Amino acid sequence: MLFATAGFFGLQYWNERRALDVSLGRSRQVLDTIDRLRTIIANVESERRGYLLTLDPAYLKAYGVSDESVRRETQELQALVANDPLQSLRAGHLAGTVSAKLREIDDIVGTAHTSRLPGLSMIRIMDELRTQLDQMVDHERLLNADLEKRADALEQRKAWLIAAAVVLITILAAAALALARFEARRRRKATEENVQLQSDLEKRDRKIRSLVDANIIGIIIWDIGGRILDANDAFLRIVGYDREDLVSGHINRTDLTPAEWRDRDAQTVADLRITGTVQPFEKEYFRKDGSRVTVLLGGTLFEEGSSQGVSFVLDLTERKQAEAEARESERRYREAEMELAHANRITTMGQLTASIAHEVKQPIASATINAAAALRLLNVQPPNLEMAREALGGIIEDSSRAGDVIDRIRAFIRKVPPRKDRFDINEAIRGVIGLTRAEAARSGVSVRTKLADQLPLIKGDRVQLQQVMLNLIVNAIEAMSGVTDGRRELLVSTIQVESNCVLVAVTDTGPGLDPADVERLFDAFYTTKPNGMGMGLAICRSIIEAHDGKLWASANEPRGAVFQFTLPPEAEETSRIAPADRMRVA
Repeated sequence: MLFATAGFFGLQYWNERRALDVSLGRSRQVLDTIDRLRTIIANVESERRGYLLTLDPAYLKAYGVSDESVRRETQELQALVANDPLQSLRAGHLAGTVSAKLREIDDIVGTAHTSRLPGLSMIRIMDELRTQLDQMVDHERLLNADLEKRADALEQRKAWLIAAAVVLITILAAAALALARFEARRRRKATEENVQLQSDLEKRDRKIRSLVDANIIGIIIWDIGGRILDANDAFLRIVGYDREDLVSGHINRTDLTPAEWRDRDAQTVADLRITGTVQPFEKEYFRKDGSRVTVLLGGTLFEEGSSQGVSFVLDLTERKQAEAEARESERRYREAEMELAHANRITTMGQLTASIAHEVKQPIASATINAAAALRLLNVQPPNLEMAREALGGIIEDSSRAGDVIDRIRAFIRKVPPRKDRFDINEAIRGVIGLTRAEAARSGVSVRTKLADQLPLIKGDRVQLQQVMLNLIVNAIEAMSGVTDGRRELLVSTIQVESNCVLVAVTDTGPGLDPADVERLFDAFYTTKPNGMGMGLAICRSIIEAHDGKLWASANEPRGAVFQFTLPPEAEETSRIAPADRMRVA
């Protein structure tokens, strides 16, 4: 843009300078022509005057030449001022005047022998011609002065243009120098970066080589077709081969991979072609001796579109053995926990022997009474069959009631593997309360329930969760057995809390808990009972946590303790409604 602007102004200056030079040259030619014309007219005047004064024919020998010179110069003057309207008009008038005056002069010269007075007229004619020439000279000089001013202005513009060009060249030179310095710095920086990059690459190569040579994990270099190009000693140890086998080409990914892993290898190759990397995954390799080894494998191509890459191989044998040992340990722990929980249930049931016996005796005694009544009704004459039938029906009902009690006891104390069933927690709680009702009555404890409506079903082991309820209820009854003042009340309640979880609470009015011992209550072998083992609450917490729940204890106001636990709902059950249960006093 700057060059175009400079070029435009330079061309404009050159055109104007050339036009001005042409105008100045024409003006100088006009002045020169007028000067020559003035000289010729002066010569004509001198010749004619000399002749008129002396009548010597010698003055007239150049007469024709002078007249022709006047006419030629007059025509040349007209041609020079043709572009100037005023000067062209004056030149035309001058040419006509010259022609007319030359004829007058010729007439005067022709009559000179008779009279010398016409000589004065000739002098006046020449004065008129000089006046016209002076006017043209004055006008031309004015034009010339104006052209000189314009020439000076152009010279000033030229100076400005030269100065601007110098500034522009200076700026461009400075810019070029700055660009050259910038390019030099950029190249120097690029060179330094390349040197640093090369150094980093060398350091990285050394680190990678150190990692490969350290043999911490197996590293292999392969092509995508399955051929193993190079491997470190750690990988060779994993698969049981030596370096001679590697060099001879006997180690191939396809040969190392069992048949059931071939599809996974095909997927790995497809992933490499698409993304260039493979996320770590587990697979198996054949060892040289034919055995199998489980490894963790991951890899990447060296560059996009390449057919070669690198992978790490981690031997998982020790981890798999540790996992198997952990599973076996977990299995033994669960078996021991089940044995301990079963023993805890037996122990708890042993504490309720009198209450259970009472629960069983009631239907048996009622059946005995109904049997005796039936015999009497059959012995009378005539036999009262209708009343006897009712008595026998009562025996059946009493037998069923006794059987139900026995079935509940058997289901609770029998040793069976844990199960995951969907059940109604309220019904499970009612079953436990039925087992402890007699023990509570014997201890003078009033049992109430406040079971919420529309609870979601619970998925878990019914017997284990009933064991938790039994432990909490029996502990509450035992805690209140030593209370001498106030009422002995036990409240079992359920409610639905956030995330559809079920909250079960066992609240008593016993002596309460020591705040310092609240957290220790659930530790194994910690007990506040004189003859306790300290395992009941620990087992309860373990059972609740195994069901993804939480068990905790807190103080009850104004006295007593509250044991609460939460259970998550069965995953597929969101709208199951448990039967309503009215608050009742047992």
